[in-house]
Amino acid sequence: MTLPPRPTFNPARALAVRVLTRVLAGETFAAPALDAALADARLPARDAGLATHVVYGTLRYAPMLDAALTPLLRGETHPKTRSLLLAGSFEKLVLGTPPHAVVSEYVGLARGARLAPSGLVNAVLRRVERPPESEETRYALPGWLIGVFRRAYGGRADAVLADLLTPQPLWLSLSEAGVRSLEEEGSVVEPGPGGVDRVTLSRPLRETAAYREGQAQPINPASLAVVDALGEVEGSRVLDLAGGAGVKAAMLAARGARVTSVDLIARKHDAARANLRRLGLSADFLTHDLTAPLDVPPAPLVLLDAPCTGTGTLRSHPEIKLRLTPEVVGEMAAMQARMLSNAAALVEPGGVLVYSVCSVTPQEGEEVVREFLAAHPDFIPEPLPELDLPTVPAGAGVLTVAEGGIDGFFIARMRRGVVASAS
Repeated sequence: MTLPPRPTFNPARALAVRVLTRVLAGETFAAPALDAALADARLPARDAGLATHVVYGTLRYAPMLDAALTPLLRGETHPKTRSLLLAGSFEKLVLGTPPHAVVSEYVGLARGARLAPSGLVNAVLRRVERPPESEETRYALPGWLIGVFRRAYGGRADAVLADLLTPQPLWLSLSEAGVRSLEEEGSVVEPGPGGVDRVTLSRPLRETAAYREGQAQPINPASLAVVDALGEVEGSRVLDLAGGAGVKAAMLAARGARVTSVDLIARKHDAARANLRRLGLSADFLTHDLTAPLDVPPAPLVLLDAPCTGTGTLRSHPEIKLRLTPEVVGEMAAMQARMLSNAAALVEPGGVLVYSVCSVTPQEGEEVVREFLAAHPDFIPEPLPELDLPTVPAGAGVLTVAEGGIDGFFIARMRRGVVASAS
């Protein structure tokens, strides 16, 4: 008896669908899930690139793709089936993969990896078309978030919203030796804003000599602008509050600052220490919940890059827009206000406090700062140093323009008044 041929499928697409299923279920974020899956699978570079493109592209366009699929589905759709159909629709409707190839690939995947009923996949992917045009489908965003971006960027909003649907470039802060090393390996290095380079790698970043030898640090230009907002830091003590994995601490240490990085999650300090060792730098670390006062001596420079909704990073973290609600924005702003008040107590008289969030919502940026200044008359807003990237005014601060691969950050700089001595 002759067995029917076993269906074949590209393992990159199978990996992408499995990652998408976990991310869409809210179990994880795309970056760690995809990194772990690719590390386990050890796919060739071309297939790893395809998996990455399908995962991030599907998430960026998911609201539009859902609108296209909904009329073709009845009842509850299994999460794996939904992920597979979203990925297939992304390839057909956005990437422009020939329809017959999309149907063949994803039907084979449904059968071979047992991810979905092959008949359903065949029928839906043959029929799926772009949904009727609207702002929500054009920009793959809910209407309330489109409104946030229009308020933030005015006449530049359409360009920003379109740019958020494009792949995120790799931004690296490089030494001159790092630039030479990458170019010798065949990578392409293009100067970018704020002294951060846009890089197209010839191999995975961690396999480059520049990275291994501490000559390269991934950072978005807008994130580095937050460090720039502190001004001259060489020789100064800096408190890096909500420091996370310590990227800003590394940038500050590289500029000669004496850095103490504070975060709630202790394991992030381990990642930060390892990164600093790679770079040949050092910093001190404290584990603390910054919604409560911190008992350390005041410093002349304090940076609070507060946890936020991340609406300025939708290009690199597109799953955020699938989970975020206006209610969450309000809750986050209330937490940020508590953290900013506690941060203010750590600024010595005459010192500088920089507040930033990688969000473009007014509640988390200009409104938090406006209410803070009203309650803390000893702090006065100051103009930021010249930032080598586009910005728009936002209350007492600025918003970096989330276009060309730059993230959207709110940044404000405030100085604490010097108490006059008694005569």
